[in-house]
Amino acid sequence: MSAQTTDNGRQQHQSPLKTERGTTTIQDSVVSQVAGIAAQEVEGIRMGSATTQTVGNIMSAVPGVGSQSESRGVSVEVGEVEAAVDLSLSVEYGRTIHQIAESVRRNVIRRVEHLVGLRVTEVNITVSDIFFPQQVQQQEQ
Repeated sequence: MSAQTTDNGRQQHQSPLKTERGTTTIQDSVVSQVAGIAAQEVEGIRMGSATTQTVGNIMSAVPGVGSQSESRGVSVEVGEVEAAVDLSLSVEYGRTIHQIAESVRRNVIRRVEHLVGLRVTEVNITVSDIFFPQQVQQQEQ
């Protein structure tokens, strides 16, 4: 992103989504999916609470409905040049929760800013549950 100096001397970042040739608008659902996929790239987490995971597993069996699993546990507020992300996730038992949360936060910021072009102002993470690796294996069978 390029920087521009304002009258009061502060730097203001120009968005790559606004150019002299036009404006690109990114829908909230796109930012949610990018953020959800980015969060899931971090090992040792599952998106959503145990309840949303169960509902998501049931809904994924319905054709055309389960395609939103990437954004399960993700809420976003998207402006013209900025976005804020709220995540709800479960962490694998034995993992250091604050380190996992920081890894998720860094990856979500990096992916959304790089892929979408919005500046991420914050990524709030709620750890709503823990899970055991054996649970994941049993549910996949």
